[in-house]
Amino acid sequence: MNTLLKKCLAAALMLGGLLPLAALTPASAAAPNDDLKGKSVVLVHGAFADGSSWNKVIPLLEAKGLHVVAVQNSLRSLDDDAAATHRVIEQQTGPVILVGHSWAGAVISQAGNDDKVKALVYVAAFAPDNGQSIDDILKGKPAPSWAAELQKDSAGYLTLSTDAIVKDFAQDLPPAQARIVAATQGPWFAGCMDDKVATAAWHTKPSWYVLTEKDRMIPAPLQTAMAQEIGATVVKLNASHVAMLSQPTEVAAAIITAARAAK
Repeated sequence: MNTLLKKCLAAALMLGGLLPLAALTPASAAAPNDDLKGKSVVLVHGAFADGSSWNKVIPLLEAKGLHVVAVQNSLRSLDDDAAATHRVIEQQTGPVILVGHSWAGAVISQAGNDDKVKALVYVAAFAPDNGQSIDDILKGKPAPSWAAELQKDSAGYLTLSTDAIVKDFAQDLPPAQARIVAATQGPWFAGCMDDKVATAAWHTKPSWYVLTEKDRMIPAPLQTAMAQEIGATVVKLNASHVAMLSQPTEVAAAIITAARAAK
């Protein structure tokens, strides 16, 4: 073996000791994200919120090469919000991972029947069945403490007091940030709670559920029951109702896992 060949072999062995062999090939650098190419994530916000509630998650998803769009819901009715979500889904050219927080669990259950939707991700969300409303899910359960903090205007729209946002909705955010959430909340029409899902998409689409164990809006035991009912892959977080704001890295990771599995 000539001297030059020996030197090349020694260098290769040294480099191989520092890096996995796969890391030495240019193709492998892109490999982890190859299964995300051409896929879109559509994010649907819940009650007392707007699309900006996903602002910490969006850049994490985009960094993986996913196309991301956040829906702006009217919060007027299930039909209106499902229609808004459908319009966004229609604009996507590839497979869609549909994500819903809180009230938007009902929205993605309805809108997720679109053929482009390949996976559903529920984030601390309601997951109604066929012909079921949120009121149906909550029937017979004790009223939570924050219910007394709901304020209804003359048009029937509900908002939460700043105190309830800070203590029950977003208690794991810094108080200053929680107050911003309160100031920018989207009023939610009270009648939404009676709107029934026609056909729940989770019956035919693979589902994931980000379960927030410190949730004071939708208690963890109720989330657990819904996640089991829909047969979801569960990711548990020690978080409040707004995990996408308090633990965006973990929420993004759950969405990326669903996106990788989506076919």
